[in-house]
Order: sequence, then C-alpha cells, then structure tokens
Amino acid sequence: MASRARVRAPELIGEGGWLNTGNKDLTLSDLRGRIVVLDFWTFCCVNCLHVLDELRELEERHRDTVVIIGVHSPKFVHEAEHQAVVDAVERYGVEHPVLDDPELATWKQYAVRAWPTLVVIDPEGYVVAQHAGEGHAHAIAGLVEELEAEHEAKGTLRRGDGPYVPPEPVATDLRFPGKAVRLPDGGFLVSDTTRHQLVELAADGERVLRRIGSGERGLSPDSFNEPQGLALLPDGRVAVADTVNHAIRVLDPATGALETVAGTGKQWWQGSPTSGPAREVALSSPWDLAWWQDRLWIAMAGVHQLWTYDPATGTVEVAAGTTNEGLVDGPAAEAWFAQPSGLAAAGDRLWIADSETSAVRWAEPAEDGDGYVIRTAVGTGLFDFGHRDGAAGQALLQHPLGVTALPDGSVAVADTYNHALRRYDPASGEVTTLATDLREPSAAVLVDDDIVVVESARHRLTRLRLPEEAVRVESVAHRTQRAATAVAPGALRLEVVFQAPAGQKLDTRYGPSTRLLVSATPPELLAEGAGAGTDLARDLVLADGVTEGVLHVSAMAASCDDAPDIEYPACHVHQQDWGVPVEVAEGGVARLGLVLAGLDAE
Repeated sequence: MASRARVRAPELIGEGGWLNTGNKDLTLSDLRGRIVVLDFWTFCCVNCLHVLDELRELEERHRDTVVIIGVHSPKFVHEAEHQAVVDAVERYGVEHPVLDDPELATWKQYAVRAWPTLVVIDPEGYVVAQHAGEGHAHAIAGLVEELEAEHEAKGTLRRGDGPYVPPEPVATDLRFPGKAVRLPDGGFLVSDTTRHQLVELAADGERVLRRIGSGERGLSPDSFNEPQGLALLPDGRVAVADTVNHAIRVLDPATGALETVAGTGKQWWQGSPTSGPAREVALSSPWDLAWWQDRLWIAMAGVHQLWTYDPATGTVEVAAGTTNEGLVDGPAAEAWFAQPSGLAAAGDRLWIADSETSAVRWAEPAEDGDGYVIRTAVGTGLFDFGHRDGAAGQALLQHPLGVTALPDGSVAVADTYNHALRRYDPASGEVTTLATDLREPSAAVLVDDDIVVVESARHRLTRLRLPEEAVRVESVAHRTQRAATAVAPGALRLEVVFQAPAGQKLDTRYGPSTRLLVSATPPELLAEGAGAGTDLARDLVLADGVTEGVLHVSAMAASCDDAPDIEYPACHVHQQDWGVPVEVAEGGVARLGLVLAGLDAE
C-alpha cells in the first residue's frame, strides 16, 4: 500500500452543537479506531445534496467501520440558524451525526474552500485524503477498503455501532412540502418531499384526500425520491420533477397511473448527451417545471441550466445555460445560472427563481425569432443577498425557490431564506414585500384573489389575501461570510490538485481528460488567465487597481481503471466549482492551490 502524508486532524468544533447523536457532543478521540469521513456541506447547495446521496451506499456498506460526520458550514445567513439546520437534516434524510458550525470554525481549521468537500481521517486520527465536489464516492470507497485492511492488520481498527441516534419522528400531514399545483377540481396536488410522496388536498388546502407513492425512495411505478416541481399539462395530467431520481414523471390524477417520461434514473455528468430520446438522456436534479411555448420547461438545478421536454417527439434538450455557475445574461446558449429552482410561465415570459444568485430572471423569445434570451430583474451574483425593497437594481433577496405569475403582470417570489413573499413589478421596476413570518416558503399558487403559499418548514399550505399595499420591512444586506484569501499583486499561480484514485489513471483515450475554466467577479480583476483550457495549472495575472473580487474556478477530471486485462474499464468523473474571495495585498500568497482530489503538498 502506498505511503501517505501524516497530518493530524484538527478537533471538531461548532457553536451550534451536534445533531443526530442523542444530545452527545462528539470528539475525535471518541471516534478513534474508526474511519471518519467529514462532509463539509451547506443545505442550499445542490452539489452538497448530490454528495449526500453518493455517500448513502458507502454509509450502509461500511456501517461498522466508517463514521460519516456532516459539518454544516453556512453560506447564507439563514443557514446559520440552528433550527434551519435541524430542519435540513430531517428534510434531506441525513442519517449520520452532524456538527452545526455557524461560524465556520472547523471549516477554517481544515482549510476548506468549497462546498462540498470531503475529508478522510484514518483510525489513528490523521487526515489521509481530501476531495472537493462530486463524483468521489468510488475513490473514497476504495480508500476505505485499503484503510480497513491496513488498520485491521495493525490492530488499530475498531468495529461496532456508530454514534448516530435517529431523531423522534413527528406526525404531520405534510413533511417539508416542496411545490404545489392547483387541480381542475379546485383541490391541490403537493409534493411531500421528505416523505417521497405526492399528496392530494381538498380545496381548503388542509384535508388529505389521498397519498400517491409508497413513501420509500425509488424509481418504481409506485415510488418517488424527494419530488419537487409540479406542472399541469394541457391534457390534464401532472408532470412531476422527481428530483433525486433525476427523472420527469407524469401522473394521471384520474387513475393514479404514474409514467416516467424523461431521465435514466442516473445523474448527468459532463460529457453526457444533452439532447435526444428523453428516456435515454440523463438529467440532474430537476427542481421545477412549467408548461411554456408548447414544451415542458425544466429548471435543471443540478447543472445550472434550463432544459425542455417535448411530449410530441419524446425528446429532451438543453434550452439555456452552459453548466457554469453564476449570473450572466444574453443569448440562452451563453447564459449562466446558479441552481434555477422555480419557474412560472406568463405570456411571452418564463420567470425563473435563480436561487444561488438570489435572483429573479426571465427567458423570452429573441427579437429575431432565433431562440431565447435571458434577462435579470433582481439580483447581482453569487455573493450578495439580503432583504431590501425598492428599485430592482438595488433590491435584495435571499435564496428564492419559487415564482408565481400574478394577474397584473407582476411576479410573486417565494423569498425562501428571508421567510417572506416578495413581489417584482416590471411596470414600475420596484420590489416590495407582500408578507413576512412565513417559514421557508418554497412556492405559491394563485387562487382567485388569494395566494396559497407552500410553507415548507411549517409543513403546510398557508392562504393569504393578496395585499393592496406592501408590507414595510427594515432593509438588510449581506455578503457571504467566508474570509478572503490575501494574494500578492501581479502574477498568481493557480494549481488544481488532482490525484487519480488508487488503481486508476487519467482517461486520455478521447483527448484531454481534464478541464479548467477560470473567470472573475469583477471581470476586470484578471488581466490575464481567464477562459477555458485543459491543464489543471495556470498562470494568472491580477490587474493593477483592482483590490478585491472573486475568482471563479471550475475543474473536471475523468479517471478510469488502470488494468490492461479489463476490457471495459469503469470510468469516473470528478468535478467542482470554487468561488474564492480574494484581497490583493503586498505579502499575499503567489500560489493558490485548490484540491479536487488528494492532498496539497504545498
């Protein structure tokens, strides 16, 4: 077995304390003898949710030797609230201990730079690997097997039950509902996300008429996996964004029949097809749906794009977005999104809740009739958020998940992390607050002169009268709290560290197996070095006169089994996006190392 660097793991500390441990505080000494995988995550991050699902098999297969510890490290202010973390742990079915670290203390101790990041600690308490982004479950599983064998032989492996203690279940009709749609008979269909079901409610929004789905995770004719978006189709059936199944299902409310119309059940990865027969093309965390321009539009949160499904031809294709995460307007093929999570059709506009940029955007047909263009109404980028009304150019939202078209041409916004319902009026260019004291609203449905809000963290639908005058609130603005990295002026060496897992090598059969994309906010921060390339190292030049900003780095590497006797080697894609806040200062670093997989030697 190859020798590894020996770095002692820092202690686990967080002011929010521990969840899923039966009120016991854990220390690394409590975990000595076990293989520990730290999962640095935050619940707004769809890539973090992907990793939660990637780890489920590892968690089950090695339950007697491996302890997974979630370290919740917030991006948004709301995510630093302890109850919000408690809710998220239940909402996403996290079945391992979680440390609530609202001040990013453990994040800083481990020098983490991105969500998600996985750190592996051996049974003697040393860090042996770090992986950023998605696609590392296979590599970690291989490492775990090596560590089990090594420490079994040394007598330092301790088997047995882990420290996970499940919380007591709570009885409610809905549990973290995601989206809702009004049915032709006046009732509601609600995605009961945490229970993996759809629930039909009477017109009062309270009385349960029936439940659809077994309640167990799966892609069978009687199961869902954390369903979210719903859309009424012209034929009266309902399309369902079956988010963690990476599929689009269609329900016939009259018969209860459920059909999968798009997706393979596997997650889309870079290099996979982006169009074709709908059942043969992989999707990635479809979050919401809307019928617009004779197509079903899909908010593909997992890859920061909009896709469409055409039931007439049975095909899907990318409609907007490049898979790069950020806020860039313009022709649909060149636009950037950041976890689009809500859609609403209104005439010639498709409204979009772009959650990670805390933005409201829209798509509309291009003036020349060739495709679509993307525009932004509210929001400036990945790092600015808050609760501020007024002119749209300076208004702030905080991770909105839903949009609803109103009769007067304006749009209501489920401003999720502000616990508010907001309104953007294109005619006046103003943003106002319609209601507060909602708990993580994720969607809303118009019913005559009322609006019915999906209050996700209160597990209910809440009916509100649309007010004639907006509610006034104190303005507040925030920026993400991660500390900036001090970098020296001028030349900056960027190196993305990638070490192929044991028994694998970079896959170069069809050309370069790595990709690096670099940009900056503001763009003027970089005098040289922006753009795409295949080398994971690059020399950047910081421009004179720009003292701070964010470097956006997106890296991908593909590795395959390195054994000549394997006819069809298994291949794996590793990818991650970083947004690194930087301050230009004398004495700052001249090298920026980002770990995709492995350990940074410098």
